[in-house]
Amino acid sequence: MIILDKLGIADKIKSELETVFDPEIPVNICELGLVYEIITKEDGTAKIVMTLTAPACPVAGELLDEVQRKVAKVEGVKNALVELTFEPKWDKSMMSEEARLELGFM
Repeated sequence: MIILDKLGIADKIKSELETVFDPEIPVNICELGLVYEIITKEDGTAKIVMTLTAPACPVAGELLDEVQRKVAKVEGVKNALVELTFEPKWDKSMMSEEARLELGFM
């Protein structure tokens, strides 16, 4: 995960993101490796660049909305943006060791 944090609140944002779970996989989106970047700017903008486990994810809209809502409630954030990308394509190697262990991939 890349963090560019002009506001000094990336840890708070990451904590919020750790409460967002892929509904099909019982692991949070950070441990799954879905969050590629957390960027904060001095004007209060927080931008999350993330991906999905599959481009045709049936709950993509709900997941992105939840990320936007949770980031927006972090103190210091005036504008929360979520950017979806599929580059690089997500794969199981992007998961944390803990997530791979929990899901039986180790």
